[in-house]
Amino acid sequence: MSAVLGGAVDPGGVDAVAARVRELAASYRPPDFGEAPGPDAALFLCAVDHRTGFRRAHLVGGEGPFVGSALLWALGCAAERRRPGSLSADALADVDAAGVEEIFRIGGETVAGADQRARLWRDLAEGLKRSHEGSAEALISAAGGRLGGTGGLLARLADYEAYSDPLRKKSFLFAKIAARRGWLRVSDPDTWEVCADNVLMRLALRSGLVEPDADGDRLRSATRDAFGRVALAAGLEPPLLDDLLWELGRHDPDLLGTAGGSGLYEPARPEGMLWY
Repeated sequence: MSAVLGGAVDPGGVDAVAARVRELAASYRPPDFGEAPGPDAALFLCAVDHRTGFRRAHLVGGEGPFVGSALLWALGCAAERRRPGSLSADALADVDAAGVEEIFRIGGETVAGADQRARLWRDLAEGLKRSHEGSAEALISAAGGRLGGTGGLLARLADYEAYSDPLRKKSFLFAKIAARRGWLRVSDPDTWEVCADNVLMRLALRSGLVEPDADGDRLRSATRDAFGRVALAAGLEPPLLDDLLWELGRHDPDLLGTAGGSGLYEPARPEGMLWY
């Protein structure tokens, strides 16, 4: 199987992965994100959904055990259910590191980088209050159903530091949750892309879809482009492919084969990276 390099994709490689993806999709059911209490909670949790630093798996409310990103979401949603409005612009406008640590504290540990996450939340809260009545629902409504283009949801989210990733990983995650929950009706579905994170990069490398590259940004971009072509070849919407690859691939890095080499891993995340 050939590789994606500098944007050049070998059709045979894409077709082989697409065939494997179609096989997996036949029995796969994507998440409905029913655990997200509402648009505000989802927006603020997506904003801080990056390298969590949790060392262990934990039960939350008798469910789980959860690890990593899933643990962050379980704790955040539990906090919102206990005190509705905890994850909103009004509640988080002046949040500090201690407040973040309290929300995500469990079993003697809490999320890493609480000061950074508090800054992201304050920036998001301030912007929402200034431009969208402090409401994620108003932000979604302002986009008029559009993901792309000037005034679309992706462009509006990019105004905030937490969502400023040029590959828009967190933005697409929030849009996917909003669409799946019925909060957003997307009028330009051709704008959807997969979210190129560490799980998808590892799958792309090992399957041979992309060649190793020490530059994480180039590798993320190549991964996004390659899986976009896989989605097209497999006849799957990118959000569904994204869920399938992340959910199954985080437990099986060789899910799509090892034509590229089973010892390949994504580049280490740069210190302070906010996106994967």
